[in-house]
Amino acid sequence: MECVMDHIVLNVDDTEEMLTFYSKVLLFTPERLEEYRRGEAPFPSVRLNPDTIIDLFPQQMWREGSRADCHSGKLNHFCLVLQKKAWLMLIQRLEVNKIDIEEGPVPRWGAHGTGISIYFRDPEETLIEARYYEGLNNSEQCLLGS
Repeated sequence: MECVMDHIVLNVDDTEEMLTFYSKVLLFTPERLEEYRRGEAPFPSVRLNPDTIIDLFPQQMWREGSRADCHSGKLNHFCLVLQKKAWLMLIQRLEVNKIDIEEGPVPRWGAHGTGISIYFRDPEETLIEARYYEGLNNSEQCLLGS
C-alpha cells in the first residue's frame, strides 16, 4: 500500500512557544493561526511542505476527552493519505484482522483541507489516522498510490 504522510500531531504544553520554534527556528509556515487565536479553530498547524503539516494540540485537546488516557506522550497520532479505493480496502483489512476502528469515518481538517478519516491503533497502541480527500486533482491522486 502506497500513501503520503498528511500530518503528525504533537501534544504541546505551550502552544505559543512551539509556534515560535517551528516558525522562527525551523521556518515552517503557520496555518490557521489567526483562526486559532480567535477561537475559531481548535489548534494551529505549521506546514513542512505542500503535503505535510504538524498540528499543535493545546493541553485542553489532549488532557481531556475520550482518548486522554492514551495521550500522555508528545506524539498524539499520525495521519496517512490514501486514494479512496485504497482507503476502503484498508477498512476491509482492518475488519478481517479484527482491528477496531475507534472513530470514523468522520470529516477532519488536514494538509489538503477537509478529508474523511478513520482512527485505529497499531499493536503498541499508537493511534493512526487514515484518510482520503474527495477534491484532490488527478496529479495529486497519482502521488497517493492505488
